Amino acid sequence: MRHLKFAPSWLRFLTIFLLTMGILFRFSNLDGKVFWHDETYASLRISGYTINEAKQQLFNNRVIGKESFAQFQGVNPEKSLNDTIMSLAKQDSQHPPLYYIIARLWMEIFGNSVTAIRSLSACISLLVFPCVYWLCRELFNVPLSVSGVAIALMAISPIHLVYAQEAQEYILWLVTILLSSASLLRAIRLEDELAKQRQKPDLFAIWSIYAVTLAISLYTFFWSAFVAVAHGIYVMITAKFKFTETVRTYLLASLVSFLAFMPWITIVIGDFFQFLISADKTTSQLDLIAAFPFLLMQLSRIFFDINLSLENPLSYLIALAFLTLVGYSIYFICRTTNYKIWSFIITLIVIPALPLILPDLIAGSIRSSIEGYLIPSYLGIQVAVAYLLTTQLYNGSVSHRSFWQIIMALVIICGLISFKVSSQADTWWNKGMNSGNPQVAQIINQSNRPLLISDALGNNYGDIFSLSYLLEPKVRFLLVNNQKIPKIPDGFTDIFLLNPSDTWSKIIEKKYKFKTDIVYNDNYYSIWKLAKIRNLRRRNIQISHLLRNN
Repeated sequence: MRHLKFAPSWLRFLTIFLLTMGILFRFSNLDGKVFWHDETYASLRISGYTINEAKQQLFNNRVIGKESFAQFQGVNPEKSLNDTIMSLAKQDSQHPPLYYIIARLWMEIFGNSVTAIRSLSACISLLVFPCVYWLCRELFNVPLSVSGVAIALMAISPIHLVYAQEAQEYILWLVTILLSSASLLRAIRLEDELAKQRQKPDLFAIWSIYAVTLAISLYTFFWSAFVAVAHGIYVMITAKFKFTETVRTYLLASLVSFLAFMPWITIVIGDFFQFLISADKTTSQLDLIAAFPFLLMQLSRIFFDINLSLENPLSYLIALAFLTLVGYSIYFICRTTNYKIWSFIITLIVIPALPLILPDLIAGSIRSSIEGYLIPSYLGIQVAVAYLLTTQLYNGSVSHRSFWQIIMALVIICGLISFKVSSQADTWWNKGMNSGNPQVAQIINQSNRPLLISDALGNNYGDIFSLSYLLEPKVRFLLVNNQKIPKIPDGFTDIFLLNPSDTWSKIIEKKYKFKTDIVYNDNYYSIWKLAKIRNLRRRNIQISHLLRNN
């Protein structure tokens, strides 16, 4: 590492420039993209209501306006912070409460708007930069070089922009991973230094920071348990699989962290194995053939993302280019660094991802909503690429350095282009089942007095809440429970059905003498428009009359 010098002035200025751009884009157009299914569920948890309570008050066969949803989408006087925690414990225990507690306190100050709740994630994302600086300093033990490049790459990383503008706990989880990882590396380094000086280290002083940060990480996201496993494997590797003093103190610190997390573990223990199997009941499936392109796409989104689909041939070329860069970065860091460095990177990339990928590959399919769970892998990959670019900017001939300067420039340009495209979009790949909401809202909003009918089955609850953010106040909702026959009142110019089953739509057609026509359909949900049969016959007669006259 000693051949890496302080970053030259041009690199420091470039880092500052990219950091500034990254911060500006994180706070740009916060309310522009779809407030999708998972975000509405997060807002429901923050409100303190359960899904059953919300359905009981909303899905009752009465006509309501979009203002009726506000009570269940943020802070309200009827529920307290304790209700927020209990809502998670009762119905969503796979999500620990730390983020939701912080979000509720934040929204009590700044309000319940989309901008307010997403600004929390944007603000938390700013903590990533000092944390990654600390991590790189502890890992590589060099001044500013690798740390500066790592900050620059993470500032313009499209995958980080996605989660910095998402009303969920993923960006807070990234911060806690950085803190716990950096504190672990510091604890190991200080203990080694004290051992060389033949001083008995103060175990509590060295490891307490790691124990606290790991506990915070566990209370942020349950998957931190696998990050802790990665840390444990790394400690064993650095100890050469001997039960050394470092291993003993690591186990003690980890035990303290898990004991601190025990109150929540007792809540989730009954659902844990089911969580590992299903991870998310709303998850869609990709077959095994599409699994590798999906993972390649996620890898390329770390550096370049303009919302290309898997069906676009250009996405494969881009993904293969970045796979080459990442593959060489991992090879290079393994070949040129001490095992205490490269083993940390490898374990951070591989261990937390294995419980996600292996079961799906064995089952012959892969879940397409695991992107957020791969955040530790994204982090390890970015640190490896930062190390590669930093070393190549300093070493070799002039032509060699020029080549890698071009590579770094291309990576930066890809990031800035991604930010520009994303800032102007109204939806994105991470919006999943609600990516089509802008088109659906445009269709419904064109009507003079529209009525949207739906039931509480499947994902309809989340879809209705998500869609309500884009619909105009003139739109009314008629929500029923268990596919009961809705009591459709008069006075509406257009009536729409959201995700009706074939049986339910036929019953409505028969009772009200309606004809259903599909007006929107994608892989997740559909919108149907109802029209009275006599109106259709009258329109057909008028069309036939005009044709005869012509």
